[in-house]
Amino acid sequence: MVGPARPQFVLFGSSIVQLSFSNGGWGAILSDIYARKADILLRGYYGWNSRRALQVLDQVFPKDAPIQPSLVIVYVGGNDSMGPHPSGLGPHVPLPEYVENMRRIATHLKSLSCATRIIFLSTPPVDEARINQGTSEIFSELIRTNELCQKYSDACINLCHELGVKVVDLFTAIQKRDDWKNACFTDGIHLSEEGSKIVVAEILKVLKQAEWKPSLHWKSMPTEFSEDSPYDLVAASGERTLNPSDWTFHREIQWD
Repeated sequence: MVGPARPQFVLFGSSIVQLSFSNGGWGAILSDIYARKADILLRGYYGWNSRRALQVLDQVFPKDAPIQPSLVIVYVGGNDSMGPHPSGLGPHVPLPEYVENMRRIATHLKSLSCATRIIFLSTPPVDEARINQGTSEIFSELIRTNELCQKYSDACINLCHELGVKVVDLFTAIQKRDDWKNACFTDGIHLSEEGSKIVVAEILKVLKQAEWKPSLHWKSMPTEFSEDSPYDLVAASGERTLNPSDWTFHREIQWD
């Protein structure tokens, strides 16, 4: 543990979470946006479904922890939505069970603290053609279709509306881009940098519009150690220094 203590934003879920610091991922982008404002903590688990997420929920988010997260962003659903394997093995979770599992996850997170905020990400679409062409010989057939993805996405969104939990409709957001199949994935399933930019934009939109107090939108949060200093770079006039604490010119995108 290092200080000073900052608000903690936890990213929890399956591979789209675990890989969110790879390939210009959405976790890495959020870490840059929230530099000196909040700590972005990664709890992502490749290949996991909602059953496995439930198994570790108390360990990842213990109710008796002295510090609870300010924000938890949850993505689980893509693996659940895969078609069932005839052996009974594999990540598939029937839709009614998936909804109940997500309900239990939301209920647990809500119980952590009255100040813990939650955002769910719904199941995004996939590039079916690329999945079918690129399936490795080490796997049995991967049954991943956009028909299934939409069913699980819609179920997640409906549950969030019922529970009063903020939700990002990734299934719709990603398909707003005309070339989404080519631009938004590294392999037809996992997000490329362009796909991650969509995720970040949608998360920031939720954070800006949410009437949470205190606000968790980056522009509303204090910057750590942001006081003026005579040790900052000297302005051209030679009469004062320039405080760089909130400079963002290094960013390719000037996020709202």
